[in-house]
Amino acid sequence: MRDVTNRVPQHIAMIMDGNGRWARQQGKPRLAGHEAGSETVRQVMGYCRKAGVRYLTLYAFSTENWSRPPEEVAGLMQLLTVFISKYEAELIEKQVRLRVIGNRADLSLSLQKELARVEQSTQHFEQQVIIALSYSGRNELVRAVRKIASAVRSGSCEPEAIDEALIATSLDAPDVPDPDLIIRTSGEFRLSNFLLWQCAYSEFYFTPVLWPDFGEADFKTALEAYAARERRYGGVKKEDFV
Repeated sequence: MRDVTNRVPQHIAMIMDGNGRWARQQGKPRLAGHEAGSETVRQVMGYCRKAGVRYLTLYAFSTENWSRPPEEVAGLMQLLTVFISKYEAELIEKQVRLRVIGNRADLSLSLQKELARVEQSTQHFEQQVIIALSYSGRNELVRAVRKIASAVRSGSCEPEAIDEALIATSLDAPDVPDPDLIIRTSGEFRLSNFLLWQCAYSEFYFTPVLWPDFGEADFKTALEAYAARERRYGGVKKEDFV
């Protein structure tokens, strides 16, 4: 049996699903589920730090989420502003860098400024939490293609130079490695337009646990499932050669 005790993913991405269902089960409004989920975010950041995970990407708000009821969207944006302000000191104390990916232009100017301020104050730390806001994988690719098209039009890039590496460097966080493990809570089995380019060889772990209930035992189970797998990146094991 292979030793899997030291196989810790460098980058975990999480689709935090189930806040609304959790609130419904508790007989509470949906925003109460999002509030409970924000505390889970804080806890999971701690689990990652303890396990030695360097990058944590959280799918906080998709481009499709703008179609939700205005009061829910407003509540989520306010909750995010409060969360960022409340835990800035903790991020600095724990030496965690905050980053944001997604279409920032969709966010209010006040939220953009708050996010930029905390990104600036934490920019020198190695452990990173990356929040996907007004994000979709397809939109990220569209924006990357526009950057490349602009470079081609200006003459600074030849069409023949466009390859996978150039596309990767045109994405929102080009220096962040692709996720080793993507975890989705609440029992759904889909990506929901998340990190479509970066997930080409990610491992996936789906759990029925709703996001506000996702605890350390659930996190450890996901890590154990990841560690037991063998990542081949399209190749085969040596013993499979004949």
